[in-house]
Amino acid sequence: MFKCAFRKPWLYLVGLAVVGVALLAVPRVMSQDGSTPDDGLETAVFAGGCFWCTEADFEKMLGVKDAVSGYTGGTVENPTYEQVSSGTTGHIEAVKVYYDPTIVSYQQLLDAFWRMHDPTDAEGSFVDRGQQYTSAIFYEDETEQRLAEGSKEALAASGKFAAPVATAIQPLGEYYVAEDYHQNYHKTSSLRYDFYRGASGRNGFIDANWKGDNTVYQLMENLVNAGAYPWQTFEKPSDETLKQQLTEVQYDVTQHEGIERPFSNEYDSNKETGIYVDIVSGEPLFSSTHKFDSGTGWPSFWRPIDPDTIVLKEDRSFLTVRTEVRSLYADSHLGHVFTDGPEPTGLRYCMNSAAMKFIPQADMADAGYGDYLYLFEETTASN
Repeated sequence: MFKCAFRKPWLYLVGLAVVGVALLAVPRVMSQDGSTPDDGLETAVFAGGCFWCTEADFEKMLGVKDAVSGYTGGTVENPTYEQVSSGTTGHIEAVKVYYDPTIVSYQQLLDAFWRMHDPTDAEGSFVDRGQQYTSAIFYEDETEQRLAEGSKEALAASGKFAAPVATAIQPLGEYYVAEDYHQNYHKTSSLRYDFYRGASGRNGFIDANWKGDNTVYQLMENLVNAGAYPWQTFEKPSDETLKQQLTEVQYDVTQHEGIERPFSNEYDSNKETGIYVDIVSGEPLFSSTHKFDSGTGWPSFWRPIDPDTIVLKEDRSFLTVRTEVRSLYADSHLGHVFTDGPEPTGLRYCMNSAAMKFIPQADMADAGYGDYLYLFEETTASN
């Protein structure tokens, strides 16, 4: 019952010698198709080769509540791992992702998916060969189909890879949850998993091809209605122009990941009703309805207005791993997000005041943000 590269005799034997641990079962409260009773969550299904690795990578993402390994795309009912790995059932190893759309968007899942594997391999994935290990996105509605196809087209047009993007995009059929011992394999058999992943070549490929790439791969017409808002067609000025437009602190924070002093910044204690926009582009970021007093000395929010307006990036500075928050259109450094915030998200978006401009509710319509007044309708109605 060893999967992926462990079917290769040399790797299987070395894996046993190095690790020598038993496979553990992980019970799941879900039906055969991977559904769960969680309210408010949405699902998305991706295939990026070995589902151990795809599951592990998605579960690292903020807003992803679970990722369940399984099989889909084939013709045999209730397939076993042995049947799927033989390549005779037509199934692909896949992962069903359960995510909170108020924290992470489907587009962000797409961008993360590309960075988890080699999407140009049409015959397998790294050391795992065969159709059952190929790259695919399984859509559940027309919106997912449009975004998936647009993201693939944008990636192909970017010239990122010399080879064509081979990822298949097809409707989701029956989804069968894989055996218990495959679930959370990166946790239950971490040493064996780490050995497999390192030896497969996946880590090296990701580092070589994706490190430092924060591009949002999507057709513009799918992200925005062209020309609807000025920030959606924003073109970032030159560095010299930004130095003239911004204060010294604003420039340092947004362009060089600076940190302003706590408790002495403009918006930490601001309790006025309105929205916070990017100081460079004007794109809406956060609302006062989601602001709370974190006691840290920086303005904090438990969610952005729209998850698609921010980009999350791993930050390894200061000898630790944090999640940096940047704006989508201006690519401004805004701050970081932490997992010690209040319900319902449990997140704390810790922002620099210098990266934002506050637009009072009374001024929003005149400033071009009238479409965002809906954020305060419920608050007004309850007063």
